[in-house]
Formats: sequence, C-alpha cells, structure tokens
Amino acid sequence: MKDSKIILVGDGAVGSSFAYASTILGIGREIGIIDINEDKAYGDAMDLSDVLSFTKPKTIYKADYSDCRDAEVVVITAGIPQKDGESRLDLVDKNLKIFKDMIKKIVDSGFDGIFLVASNPVDILTYATWKYSSFPANKVIGTGTTLDSSRFKKEIASLIGIDPRSVDAYILGEHGDSEFAVWSHTNIGGLPIYEWVKSHSKVDELALLETFEKTKNAAYEIIKKKGATFYGIGMALARIVESIINDENRVFSTSSYLDGEYGLKDIFIGVPTVIGKDGVKWVIEIPLTDTEKERMDSSYKTLKEIIDRSFK
Repeated sequence: MKDSKIILVGDGAVGSSFAYASTILGIGREIGIIDINEDKAYGDAMDLSDVLSFTKPKTIYKADYSDCRDAEVVVITAGIPQKDGESRLDLVDKNLKIFKDMIKKIVDSGFDGIFLVASNPVDILTYATWKYSSFPANKVIGTGTTLDSSRFKKEIASLIGIDPRSVDAYILGEHGDSEFAVWSHTNIGGLPIYEWVKSHSKVDELALLETFEKTKNAAYEIIKKKGATFYGIGMALARIVESIINDENRVFSTSSYLDGEYGLKDIFIGVPTVIGKDGVKWVIEIPLTDTEKERMDSSYKTLKEIIDRSFK
C-alpha cells in the first residue's frame, strides 16, 4: 500500500533521529530503512520496533532500493556529513557523486512519490535530486531553512519570554552562511516584532538583532561541541513528512523550486511553502524590503554559481 509508506535512505544520526521522531509521533504506517551498513539498518529497525507498544502500529524494517517502488515519501539523509570548520557548501562535490547513483536506483525501482532531502548542502542536493530524477519540481523538496526558522523562533521566544510556537518568523535563502532573517514579517500574535519592542521596554533591541546571528551560527556551535546536529532536523523531517502524508497544507520554509517567484529562476532555495499530499502546493511570496530582497538575491547568486559549475 503506497499510502503512508516511508523509505529512509541514510541511517546515520540524522536518519535515525527522523525514524525515531516519526515512530514516536505515529507518522506513517510503514518505514523501511536503507543504509550501506546493513547491520545498522537491521539493528535500528529492531530497536525502533521495541517502541511500538507505546505508540501506534507501524511496520519497521531494513529495506533495499526495490522497496521504494510503492513508497509515498523517500527521505534522503545519506551523504558525507559536515565536519567542524567546514561549510555546508564544502560538501558539494563529495555528495553529488553519491546522489547521482542513489537517485538512479530509487527511480529505477518505479518510485513516483515525493522526494524529501535533508543532506547538505541541502539546496544544491535538492536541485541534484530534481535533475537526476527528472521528477516534476513539486515532487522534490529540501528541508531548506525549516530548521533555521525553528531556531530563530526559539531564540526570539527565549529573549522575550514567550512560547516559541507563538512566534511567527522565517529565515529565507540558502541553508547556510548567506541565509537571512525576514524581520519585516516577524511578529508575535500578529504584532510586528518592532512594535513589540516598543511596548516592552525591557527587551534589548541589540539583543533581539543578535538572535539571528545565534541562529545562523547554531549548527557550527553544536558541531563543535558534539560533532553533529541531528535532533532538530530529525523532527523537522518528521513534521514535513506528516504534512505530506496527512495532506495538511502546512507552511514550512523548505528548499523549493522557483520559476519566477521572488524574481528568481532555476533554483531550489528556502522559501515559505505550502506542503501537502502532492508535495509543494505553492510557494508563498512574502513582500520583502529592499534590503531583504538584496539578501535574497545574494543568496541566490551564491547557490547559482555552484549549480552552474556543477551542472554544466
């Protein structure tokens, strides 16, 4: 049964965190795990299955590429991870080689569902997945700046003393060093953030601006301290998959294909996107200030130069 069948490709720290989050939250009726280390895939399937009496029914097993045939979503976390001192874009050439072979195997299985990519650099590798698969752009999604936006909400919420779920804020652009905060549309309960600062004199405006720098550097800090980041992105993946399977039409700042939106073309980049059963339902064009538009254009240029070099 295609409905609610998930295949995970890559059972490292990110992949296993996604599988665990999905199992706990009861997302999907079936999860197959593919990894070059087959014993690890077997072991995780066994370990995750021990959770089922506490959650919801689900079939969890070690899979191979032929199992992708009738999957609703294939989640890709495979690839060489980012190391301390390395930018996400440093990983491009290493991971493109892996992706070309991997995507071919998935497509050759007969798979015609939704690709969801988390491997870094996610914007480039989502573009690669689209190119190598020849799928419609709406059926290829990257996690983009979904995690960055979540981190941003957390930092703002911590500063002003409010639940992160009550903060409406987005990080757009590359999932990386050229990303930017959309301050012009950041609000709490509909109140623009700068209006909130005016009416709450205890909030330090400089400290507020620093929340973005903390957001942008969070991954580097975590990698420096523990070697990798995986819980946050694991949960982000689970929630995006949930929106696809349940046709929730929920908004995430995913890496989505632009064909004229924001004045940009032929790029996958982090933008607010409505995600449902068909993948990308539509991209939301937030009106940006002149400064924000310049930052979006700069982020686009950073990614486009690498795409043009890599896909001549």
